[in-house]
Amino acid sequence: MAKQQSIIPKSAFKFLETLTQNNNRDWFNAHKDEFLEQRAYIENFADLLLAELNSHDLIETPSGNKSLYRIYRDTRFSTDKTPYKQWWSGSFKRATKQRRGGYYFHIEPGNNFVIGGFRNPNTADLKRIREDISYDPIPLRQILNADTFITTFGTLQGEQLKTTPQGFAADNEAIDLLRYKQFLLIKRFTDEQVLAPSFLDEANQAFKNMRPFFDYMSDILSTDVNGNLL
Repeated sequence: MAKQQSIIPKSAFKFLETLTQNNNRDWFNAHKDEFLEQRAYIENFADLLLAELNSHDLIETPSGNKSLYRIYRDTRFSTDKTPYKQWWSGSFKRATKQRRGGYYFHIEPGNNFVIGGFRNPNTADLKRIREDISYDPIPLRQILNADTFITTFGTLQGEQLKTTPQGFAADNEAIDLLRYKQFLLIKRFTDEQVLAPSFLDEANQAFKNMRPFFDYMSDILSTDVNGNLL
């Protein structure tokens, strides 16, 4: 039986490693063809991942190409003026306003992960989430304490307040959850895992394991107290 091929080749990592050592426009322009060749591997991975996601969710992002982020950095407000990102990345948006949350992948030597959730919920959404958690934290705790969640993501991650959020009591039974300002699910991978033939399946499974959390959040953010769509 022929050995199954990796979707992401070592050359995609090698390009990033070399770019890190030569992060300037002259070098990049001289190696533009190599960049496009390696980017094509990532686009193919993103296309395959999109197909997998659409087998268990409904994704608005039309193609792997449209999911990919540009390699060019926005340096206007940064003290780091290196012009290029040193990683491959892409994201997929869930379709319709009833499906909240999104999927993101990040491929970088020594720092590979997939992530989903809510990085910057607006003020109104954050208020709704906190009010629902405060009223009944049990459904969320059941999701976070499930074996599949713990095995895949460990714990809920994201930036938290150091103090009690306005409008809630410091002795609220769910104060540990109410302090979250971001709600992120992160699964990390080694370089060897990313380069293995099984990475597509493992990344997709991590995204699939986010669904109980996404369904919980979508219900909060898309329905009123009587369960009617907003």
